[in-house]
Amino acid sequence: MRGLTGRQTAILGAVAAATALAGVLRYSGAPALLAFALATVALAGLAWAVSFATEAVGARYGPAVTGVLQSTLGNLPEFFVVLFALSAGQVVVAKTSILGSILANALLVLGLAIIVGARRERDGVMRFSTKLPNDTATLLFLATFIIVLVGLSLASGDRASHHVQGISVAGAICLLVVYTTWVVPYLRSGTAGEGEAPAGGPPLPVALGILAVGGLGSAFVSDWFVHALGPTIHQLGVSEAFAGLVIVAIAGNAVENFAAIVLAHKGEADLAISIVKNSVAQVAAFLFPLLVLVSLLIAHPLDFALDPIYIGALLGTALAIYQVTIDGAATVFEGAALVAAFVVLGVVALYE
Repeated sequence: MRGLTGRQTAILGAVAAATALAGVLRYSGAPALLAFALATVALAGLAWAVSFATEAVGARYGPAVTGVLQSTLGNLPEFFVVLFALSAGQVVVAKTSILGSILANALLVLGLAIIVGARRERDGVMRFSTKLPNDTATLLFLATFIIVLVGLSLASGDRASHHVQGISVAGAICLLVVYTTWVVPYLRSGTAGEGEAPAGGPPLPVALGILAVGGLGSAFVSDWFVHALGPTIHQLGVSEAFAGLVIVAIAGNAVENFAAIVLAHKGEADLAISIVKNSVAQVAAFLFPLLVLVSLLIAHPLDFALDPIYIGALLGTALAIYQVTIDGAATVFEGAALVAAFVVLGVVALYE
């Protein structure tokens, strides 16, 4: 393909092949576990393609635009997975996959990035800018505040508990408004405005074409992924909560997760933290509320009601990442603590 290196062309070809094979398995009556595995690989590949093209587009306008675009378009597979899960009546998987995306990025990926980044420093301390981590903490606290209020209302059985959907819609609108007030100035502050193509990147028309095909492919593969998910859960003997919190969350963010850890290993601490934090902010304050509003058009609408154990996990996560990143420095010890928290959460979900 014009403007791409041989390696990039080969990877995109492999992604196309995996996507085609996943489609064949979906409609050929193949074993559910095999179909699920291929759909997972295809989703990860499409996420890479979207991320690669987004970086090429966003690099013309500065790092802030690049980071937000990567997070927004990188979450396309998860957006479709949740919609198809809701359409199939898999509400638990839908909710826990959103929650899992937040928790996996904020605990597992951030923890691993900190461990890798801190270990390469002579003094064992990974240092980064505090602006984005603090902004992300504010957005996550707001989302958590709404979810905690809904949970307390349901637990007490007060009059508001009969209007969870209405409260969720109001909360979703508020979250999107606040997110917009944050992201617009953030984008403006980081815009380079040079309009030049990044070195080694594809031409703009090629990048836009990859974005379009990758987004469309994500919609189809997400449907195949969800179709095979139910039988796979049954065969593996795991709970729906574990599937959503761990399997779907990690699969849907595989490329971003890997990229953040690699950047931390290279010593690019700010970029590594930016990828993780942008993803957390995107899911909590943009993707989740957007799905609440969009799901009103389907049979199983989404709301902010979660089981008490996951409300506690979300609140604990918000406090933990704020404490770890507020000073712009983190150690292996702090990274290990975040990873350990996610492992314990995964074990709890396994027995749900």
